[in-house]
Amino acid sequence: MSTQPSRDLKSIPNPHPERDYSVRMECPEFTCLCPMTGQPDFADIQIEYVPDQLCIELKSLKLYLWSYRNEGAFHEAVTNKILDDLVAALHPRRLQVIADFNVRGGIHTIVTASHGV
Repeated sequence: MSTQPSRDLKSIPNPHPERDYSVRMECPEFTCLCPMTGQPDFADIQIEYVPDQLCIELKSLKLYLWSYRNEGAFHEAVTNKILDDLVAALHPRRLQVIADFNVRGGIHTIVTASHGV
């Protein structure tokens, strides 16, 4: 598997598709660029989902999140894009993405996007 940024999300079979259980991941080193100023935006991305038949392969998630590092993206847009891409890759029963962005210009932004909740 590559060690370069990639938007290719990979999945693995859910070892217990008969059961509802949640998987929670926290990615405290997310970075993208402000599309207005080009300055870096830093966020803690929290992902929680109830898998159906598939689970996310974690290295592909890391490379996926890394792919935003040099891309301009508004907080709301990037949070919803992450949600949409994970839903398309996994078809989970439920999924939520919380993007907790660092303070910028005196404003602390938290964006929550949900699927199947």
